[in-house]
Amino acid sequence: MRILHILNHTRSLNGNVHAAVDLACEQVKLGHSVSMASGGGDFDALLEDNHVALARIDHTRAPLTLLKSVAALYSLVRRWKPDIVHAHMMTSAVLAWPICKLAGVPLVTTVHNEFEKSAILMGLGTRVIAVSNVVGQSMLKRGISPSRLRVVLNGTIGSARFEHRVESKVVLASPSVLFVGGLHPRKGLPDLMQAFDLAHQETPASRLYIVGGGPFEAEYREMASRMACAQAIEFLGPQADPYQWMVKADIFVLPSHADPAPLVLSEAREAGCAVVGSNVDGIPQLLEYGAAGLLYEARNVTALADVLKSLLQSPAMVEQWKTNSQLNLERMTIARVALETLDVYRSAGAEGRKVTPGVANVSSTGMP
Repeated sequence: MRILHILNHTRSLNGNVHAAVDLACEQVKLGHSVSMASGGGDFDALLEDNHVALARIDHTRAPLTLLKSVAALYSLVRRWKPDIVHAHMMTSAVLAWPICKLAGVPLVTTVHNEFEKSAILMGLGTRVIAVSNVVGQSMLKRGISPSRLRVVLNGTIGSARFEHRVESKVVLASPSVLFVGGLHPRKGLPDLMQAFDLAHQETPASRLYIVGGGPFEAEYREMASRMACAQAIEFLGPQADPYQWMVKADIFVLPSHADPAPLVLSEAREAGCAVVGSNVDGIPQLLEYGAAGLLYEARNVTALADVLKSLLQSPAMVEQWKTNSQLNLERMTIARVALETLDVYRSAGAEGRKVTPGVANVSSTGMP
């Protein structure tokens, strides 16, 4: 099958980009011809190393630029002749839709951030992929037909991005709590810092490590500096491979207020952390609805503090939840994601060489 992926850019530290890059590389491994059309970025070298063809399509939202991009994309589709076009972001979907109509090529879209109002534009696809059950339900409420909607749960284990990992030399004080994510309100970091401040009073040896960057970093650093536990909080900035910290952490916490299907949870589970997540959006599904990680009500600082207190005061409980994190871990692989996505392509009417399935199809046939 000839597969053309379209997304705004290939810059790192963006979950949507990570998911698209992982998928494209895995599809090549399965024997397909894959191309990536984007504005370019950090992952271009990785894509080329994994035999993904690259095309430059500027996604800057300026009228003249977009007109030129439509023409360039139309030329690419006519020249490369894909069996399927897969758009991962709103601008990409809008650019691709008229071209796919003209060329008679099925368009598949993936809804990564359904909390954005503009996510309804992803409904332009012949098939619409939701990255978790909750995202699927949200798109159904927005009027997307069940016959066009499929759920393919995110997963990252086995990603080409991680093939050359080296052994972690990171050293963390124990008991350690780790956060990895963008420093902006949606990720809920202030909730975690406040909860940790309460838990730290009873476990003064505990430490909170924060990996990530973002527009609210200065504000969050100032907030931390005013807390009683200030000396126990360390901001580590954005890191190319947060797994190096995950594999050495005792407890991983994702306190998001909204998070459709965060890739970081499959990475934290793969690393063997005891995982804590807010009970919102796709987080429960990624934690096997509480079997693979502890869940608490989002925005409830007291509830999160109680969870942290229980874990920080009980090494045995931490070890138990580290074990629990491995439950059904095989579902978190990019191989499973790639095979389910190929099934979606075929349901959209894509032609191409048939690939022998390697794992069971879990959730690509529609809403559960």
